[in-house]
Formats: sequence, C-alpha cells, structure tokens
Amino acid sequence: MKQTTAEPAAPTESSWLTPSRALGAAAVTFAVLGVMIAIARPASAPDDLSVLAAVVLGLVEGLTEYLPVSSTGHLLVTNELLGLGGTESADEALDAYAIIIQSGAILAVVVLYWNRLMQMLNGLLGRDTEGRTVLIGALVAFMPAAVLGVLFDEWIEEQLFSPTTIAVAWFVGGLIVIWLSRTGRIRQAGQALSEITIRQALIIGFVQCLAMMPGTSRSLVTILAAVLVGLSLAAAVEFSFILGLGTLLGATVYKGAQSGELVIDTFGWGTPIIGIVVAFVSAVAAVRWMVGWLQQQGFEMFGWYRLVIGVLAFAAIGAGWL
Repeated sequence: MKQTTAEPAAPTESSWLTPSRALGAAAVTFAVLGVMIAIARPASAPDDLSVLAAVVLGLVEGLTEYLPVSSTGHLLVTNELLGLGGTESADEALDAYAIIIQSGAILAVVVLYWNRLMQMLNGLLGRDTEGRTVLIGALVAFMPAAVLGVLFDEWIEEQLFSPTTIAVAWFVGGLIVIWLSRTGRIRQAGQALSEITIRQALIIGFVQCLAMMPGTSRSLVTILAAVLVGLSLAAAVEFSFILGLGTLLGATVYKGAQSGELVIDTFGWGTPIIGIVVAFVSAVAAVRWMVGWLQQQGFEMFGWYRLVIGVLAFAAIGAGWL
C-alpha cells in the first residue's frame, strides 16, 4: 500500500545568521587556521604528521567537504603550506589520509539527515514510496562516478593533482557560479527531492564525474546540475549531501583497502583518528551553516569566494609558495 510521508526537514539555522556575522566567522576561521598552520609547519616532518597538523587537516576537510569550494583542493594546498609530503611514500600516504578522514564528514551527514536515510531504508523495504524514489535516484546518480573513478583514479592523481589545476578550477568555477546566479538560473523554487526522476539522477551522476578534477568540488557540480535539471535549491543541496554519502563512502573504502596499511605505517593510529573526529565536528557546523545561508542569501557568495581563493592560489604559485 502506498504510503505518503512529509519531506524530512533539513537542518536549519536560526535568524541570527546574517551576511556580516557569516563573513566575520569566516575571517576568524581563516585567521585561526593560518596561525595553526604556521605553528604546525615546523612540527611536522614530510614523512610525519603532528597532532596539530592532523587537527588542521581535519578542520579543512570538515569545513570544505560539503561546501561548493573543493575539499580536495583545500587539502592539497594545506599539505603544501604545512610542508608535508615530498617523497613518493609520504605523498601516497597523505593522499590516502585525506580520503580516509572523509569518514568523519560522512558521519556528519548521517547524523544530520538521519530521518531522510531512515525514509530511504523504509523505501528499500517497500514501506515508503517517496523513500524508494530518493533511494533509486541516489543509486543511479552514484554509478557513473563509481565506474569512472575506479578506471581513472591513478591517471587523475598523476596528471591533475597540482596547485595550478586547482587554481584554474577554483577561478573558473567561481565565474560559472556568479554567472548562473546573476542570470537567475540558480533558483530557490523547483521540484521536491521526492519527485526526482531516473533521468535527472543520471544527469547529476555524470556531471558529478567532473569533480574528479581537484578544485572543481563535488558539491558544486552536483548542486548546480540538480538545480539546472529542475530541482529546487533546497532539494539540490540535500540530494548532493545524500549522494555524497555513497560517493565518499565508496572512495573511503576503496582507498582504505588500497593504502590503509601505508597510512597506519606512516602516521600511526592516533592522527587518523584525530582527523576523523575533527572532520566530523567541523562538517556538522559547515552543513548547518550552508543550509541556513542558502535559505537566506543564495549561492553567489561561494562564486566570489572561489574567485578570491583562485587569485590567491595563482599569486602563491607565482611567489613559489605552492
């Protein structure tokens, strides 16, 4: 028997959220991260990872994983600023570490969207029609990246993981976001998530593959794709988060099985656990902030952020810092 349920509510922020307060919080966050990086840099050898460096990487991962700004790009640049890596084994361990601590961000969305996930489970068991629709959509959207990610993972890491690639992706992505926002193509109104079709999910899934290029942002391309195929902005954001669970979990399990032993041999158990815990806490804060910001302010600010950080990255590359 068909069962109709209300859309699970997304986590929201209270009315205290204003642009000035948000920008002030961002400035404080960057200042704190800058101080932590300055302190952590001499404390971490290229083949080692101090507790403070692990906290910094966990913060960067959690704060940026679900924002449309590219966590991979931020982590790679942070590794450079911390002076980590430089040898083949250290670079491989750091790449795996960055993916493994994603499990903290995964757990954050599980906690925040528990009601939606339970609805999807009921859909799997045939007890909830809307939950089944969302589940099918998420599975369909997950498949392209699952296949192409396995096929091209090594080539992408060898050819595209560079500061220049990240800077270009940040800048170009910023221009696209600003253009789409100002032309009215990023709309608050649209379909509810429970109305997503297989065709829409498949398009979102293929577009998600663009995020394999560091600096692009999985959240950015999936949210934009979802809005452009007809979902409301709120539904697009939620679907991006739900889809991210499968994509990030698959990448975490794959990389953990492939390089988990190397991470433990290189960094031990303590720093990965610290990174995961810090990523969880900071991801909870970032997701709640982003949902509240988009409900009140819209998407354009992220475009300007990407432009600024892209210019800064180009300047750092020119100065030899990256």
